[in-house]
Amino acid sequence: LIEYLARFTQINVCSLTVADRDLAPVQAKIKDFPHVHATTFDIADKEATAQLVGKADVVVSLLPAMFQAEVATHCLALGKHFLSASYLPDSIKAMDKEATEKGLLFLNELGLDPGLDHLSAMKLLDELRSEGAEILSFKSFCGALLAPASANNPWKYKFTWNPRNVVLAGQGGTAQYKENGSLKFIPYPRLFSETEKVHLDGAGDFEGYANRDSLGYAVPYGLENVPTLLRGTLRYDGYCDAWHILVSLGLTDNSFQLQAEGLTYKAFTEAFLPTTIEDLRQQYKPEAVAKLEWLGLFSDKPVMRTQGTPAEILQDLLAEKWALQPTDRDLIVMQHQIIYSKAGKTHRVLSDLVLEGKSASKTAIAKTVGLPLAMATRLLVEGKLSLRGVRLPIYAELYNALLPELETHGIRFVEKEVA
Repeated sequence: LIEYLARFTQINVCSLTVADRDLAPVQAKIKDFPHVHATTFDIADKEATAQLVGKADVVVSLLPAMFQAEVATHCLALGKHFLSASYLPDSIKAMDKEATEKGLLFLNELGLDPGLDHLSAMKLLDELRSEGAEILSFKSFCGALLAPASANNPWKYKFTWNPRNVVLAGQGGTAQYKENGSLKFIPYPRLFSETEKVHLDGAGDFEGYANRDSLGYAVPYGLENVPTLLRGTLRYDGYCDAWHILVSLGLTDNSFQLQAEGLTYKAFTEAFLPTTIEDLRQQYKPEAVAKLEWLGLFSDKPVMRTQGTPAEILQDLLAEKWALQPTDRDLIVMQHQIIYSKAGKTHRVLSDLVLEGKSASKTAIAKTVGLPLAMATRLLVEGKLSLRGVRLPIYAELYNALLPELETHGIRFVEKEVA
């Protein structure tokens, strides 16, 4: 995002300011672009944030999701456009009328997932419907994973994005979707035990678990009457069995603090067991239990903090064991599966994205999250976007402009009909 906008502003003599709580990482990211201004700010300081927003024409926010409404509120009050990769919360959705009246665009969910999934899915759905197709099933899966050569631990996983979000994945509420015309619900304790197999050519086999709310995209996607609607997350085979054990034991619980001074990770784990670790080995698949042992959850290693939630204590260990090494490369995989009927025949089409990162710093996830947002920002600054109000990237105006340019950066969806 920063590199794209830095090059754009350098050529077009625009001003670009990059702001964060800490100055050092910002300066490191813009060191090759002397025209870009670096500054610090604290989102909790409303006055300073308002002053920073007030100096801009367009505000692009990659802050954690919990802060997006705060930034959007300042943008609305000061008459500034707002773009974000985060999920659209109701608090920002409620700003639609005023944003529209002020001629502002508040564009949300324009990253990887959500983001690229919207652009690519809507392009394909709109094309099929324009040809007279009736959509019978829509499934979409995405995973931010490791390239095969870097998937060199038993979990085949390392942190390529926010560790906290990985540890707390699925805890926002019961997963809900539609299957063959029936509503389906998967509460968090069962989420990682109910998966389905997904294959992507050139990438391999994966397992997908359901996202929290697939039904919320029925209306934006025009799929109110589709019998099957599911959005999910991908992991390498075997991950979910092991993560299910952590969930079942309560080690991902973030709702209470425990005193951990003097605890080993073995004692921490045993505190959540009705019996012993040996009984745990008998209860679950050996290969799944082996993943927990590899993490060090059965070891005499001291817990790294004196107090914290179980999820925080687990995250400390994961951050150490799942650290991305300088030579590691990440992998983005996304697949849309669409079943439709046309002229009395049923068809199935797949749309696949497979993209490897270049290094631990030049990651595929940085590319796929940052570039769609950067490109939309450029279009807005150039006066090439007519959209106004609070919007998602589901419009032809966006996907017709962004997808071809993304292909020039190696981000390309491959569509094919399958039996």
